Amino acid sequence: MKKPAIIWLNVMIFLVTFLFAVIAVPYRAITHGFDATEITFAVMCFIYCGMSITAGYHRLWSHKAYQAHWSLRLIFALGGAFALQNSILHWSSDHRVHHKHVDNNDKDPYSAKKGFWFSHIGWMCRKYQDDRYDDYANVRDLKKDAIVMWQHKYYIPLLLIMNFGIPIAFGLWHGDIINSLLLVGVFRLVMSHHTTFFINSLAHIWGTQAYTDKNTARDNGFLALFTFGEGYHNYHHIFENDYRNGIRWWHFDPTKWLIKSCEWLGLTTKLRTIPEDKIEKSRLAMTLKQTKAKLVSCPNAEQSIAYLQQEYDLLIKKMNAYYQVRKALITAKREKVVADVEKSELMAQYQDLKQHLIAQRKSWYLLTEKLT
Repeated sequence: MKKPAIIWLNVMIFLVTFLFAVIAVPYRAITHGFDATEITFAVMCFIYCGMSITAGYHRLWSHKAYQAHWSLRLIFALGGAFALQNSILHWSSDHRVHHKHVDNNDKDPYSAKKGFWFSHIGWMCRKYQDDRYDDYANVRDLKKDAIVMWQHKYYIPLLLIMNFGIPIAFGLWHGDIINSLLLVGVFRLVMSHHTTFFINSLAHIWGTQAYTDKNTARDNGFLALFTFGEGYHNYHHIFENDYRNGIRWWHFDPTKWLIKSCEWLGLTTKLRTIPEDKIEKSRLAMTLKQTKAKLVSCPNAEQSIAYLQQEYDLLIKKMNAYYQVRKALITAKREKVVADVEKSELMAQYQDLKQHLIAQRKSWYLLTEKLT
């Protein structure tokens, strides 16, 4: 079967910038040096580009996980052009196709099942899906966003202004245009590219599957360090509309922190989250499945699996009861239907169910540890 035509412009951009980053930048560092101001500004630009993709292109526009003020959307639109990863409209369209057809080699634009190289960068080097390149039927909602359409229309001049204008302006101000072009321009761009590309490649290869094994997506806290929190990818692929990827307070997810901080400033609204019980049930279902798989070849497997299933069913039953009463308690507090909620029978029932659930959780985890 004949391979699709090479997209020479993309190949040259990736190749030339990479060679400059690994040869010219180190050479310049040795022979001339980069000062603290240049390094600091390059890091700031790298963060700006990365967060424009993760908070803007990804969680805002692709998944509608929250709403943002026009000023913030404009900042992200300019940062996306600076990151040189196509327009918001095109990027979001590709990403929605990816989620809809994840791991389908014929439909997923960057299917991880076609290998690391393909999902990382190879999919952009050939016209693999040329027949749908300009098909934006799945992003009709984004066509109503004036900033999205403005960026899409003027994407080429915007990327030139951002990728050449900012480094040159900084170089003129600071006194070294060559240093600025190499560090703020080229090196920052290569870092922006490949850390983002890791989400499509490494995040589907390296890590754990705590929530689902129906696709190749993995959770990887180490990878989150380089992708502004996008490393919790297994969670994201089952709960894509949550504005968080790292749902625990200790998870490194600066994109989540940015979105939440902007809510306090009135720049973001309607932050979407997945109910706690739904998240926990997904984890428990995966634990049950993985534990059963390990028990199959063990002595007394049938008996152990039956007991495991019994404990799981009991845990889910207690969890449902707890969250049902918790919901009623929250409603009572909000609507003030009970004179003194804290001393009500409903609160006593809630506390009792909570203690039973804690005990059952502990029993479940001890059992799974023992069986595996």
